Amino acid sequence: MAHVEVRDLTMAYGDFVVQRGLTFTINRGDIFVIMGDSGCGKSTLLRHMIGLQAPQSGQICYSGEDFLLASETARAARLRSFGVMYQQGALWSSMTLSENIALTLEQYTNLGDEEIRELAAIKLALVGLAGFEDYYPSEISGGMQKRAGLARAMALDPEILFFDEPSAGLDPLSSRRLDELIVELQSSLGATVVIVTHELPSIFAIGTNGIFLDAERRTLVARGTPQEMLSAGGDPKVRRFLTRGEMT
Repeated sequence: MAHVEVRDLTMAYGDFVVQRGLTFTINRGDIFVIMGDSGCGKSTLLRHMIGLQAPQSGQICYSGEDFLLASETARAARLRSFGVMYQQGALWSSMTLSENIALTLEQYTNLGDEEIRELAAIKLALVGLAGFEDYYPSEISGGMQKRAGLARAMALDPEILFFDEPSAGLDPLSSRRLDELIVELQSSLGATVVIVTHELPSIFAIGTNGIFLDAERRTLVARGTPQEMLSAGGDPKVRRFLTRGEMT
């Protein structure tokens, strides 16, 4: 069942076209990977999908509704169904982990202070950070900061989770643990997950569907599961990317 449909999307900065004619579907429950070489527009596409940038042309539809043409009220409601985890975690350094999560709940719910604190503790426990509610971001490791960012992204029980390079800067073991956590949370929450990444272990470990953006041709050149993209009949550039240059 289509959860997100991108139709003939063109992204540009003035006269410079980043990507053109992007058309793809993200099914409900997918862990959908946006991949490609550096500078191809992966993060730019993510920003378009969450409403931070407007495309030059095209459509982005959620559950059949055009997000770009929606009313202010409808767009605001749709945005509340998103959870976003930014590349560097983007936690407020002057706030504790609990306060970081509480900020979203204070803005978008009518819950009382005690209920908010309890809910923040639950979200942190879900990502393995029970007992760290009163720690500041500077007092925990990079991997823990990533998990705290994930807890904040889940604050409003979103339908769709967007991750921008979630494993960037992590050691291989921490990266694998984060991948496992994403899969567990997707399964338990029933959310659709959209991930921008170039980390091959993550792509093959958790990706159920995806696309490959080509910086030179400035368009989408492959879609499907990572295994399908790696098939003998697939685009040679995509295969080189997925094999680190060692063609199969």
